[in-house]
Amino acid sequence: MLSKSQARAFFLGGTLVTFLIFIGLTIYSFMPRNDQTNYKKITKEVVRGKEIWEHNNCMGCHSIMGEGGYYAPELTKVLERRGEGYVKAVLMSPVPWGPKGRKMVAYKMSEADANAMVAYFEWIGKIDLNGFDRIVSPLAKDEE
Repeated sequence: MLSKSQARAFFLGGTLVTFLIFIGLTIYSFMPRNDQTNYKKITKEVVRGKEIWEHNNCMGCHSIMGEGGYYAPELTKVLERRGEGYVKAVLMSPVPWGPKGRKMVAYKMSEADANAMVAYFEWIGKIDLNGFDRIVSPLAKDEE
């Protein structure tokens, strides 16, 4: 059993070591060589795609990097899975698109807006995900 002064020393020592580790990891994570944001490749078209994403509340149904709704597919690496042509066809479709019984709104996007969305998805797809390259919605059905 520790005496009161030993318990205090143990607590303060453990707190100090934990604090120093936290500060060290914080400094390490903010070093420029550890930047994983891909922010240098943001173009006006990527910004426009993000604006369209937010204006249409796409995150209400879809998710990016695991954040958002789980009603519709995860879109972090959508261009790798489906390709640019497929994504543009869905976004520009004049009729509601509905695979597996779920329907997506017919946005009837212009070519320019669809290209902006593709640029946004391309930019998102190139962010370093620390090895979590395949983010899948927990509601996704296995295809057999």
